Amino acid sequence: MARHNREGKGVDQHGDRYVVSYQPDWLRQVKISRTLSRSNRQSTKTLFRNPATCAERPPGERIRTRVTSKDGKIDFEVTVADKERQVDQIVVTSRAADGKGDITFIIDGSLPEPGALGKARKRRRRGR
Repeated sequence: MARHNREGKGVDQHGDRYVVSYQPDWLRQVKISRTLSRSNRQSTKTLFRNPATCAERPPGERIRTRVTSKDGKIDFEVTVADKERQVDQIVVTSRAADGKGDITFIIDGSLPEPGALGKARKRRRRGR
């Protein structure tokens, strides 16, 4: 049985504060990628990393993650049915509140299962 969501906090490249509601036995980290206004370069930063190194229990059949920021004026929640536990990553792209470019959130999951520390399955790199 899955455990209740936890909350974590992080700060992006612009100093905006975020709260991440996550499943402690699935989420590994959340990264934020955005275009920097002055240079037009893309910057990616780890917004939040789960302090757990492996799952305490098997995750549930649904993946649920919520990201909110009053500073960055964003609030979204993603729920994915994953009965076979095959989802490793979720990507969400949103328009920036200031209208200058897009913000992409990369939600990485697949913590090693209980007792499998160091035996995490290898993830294929996505084209991002």
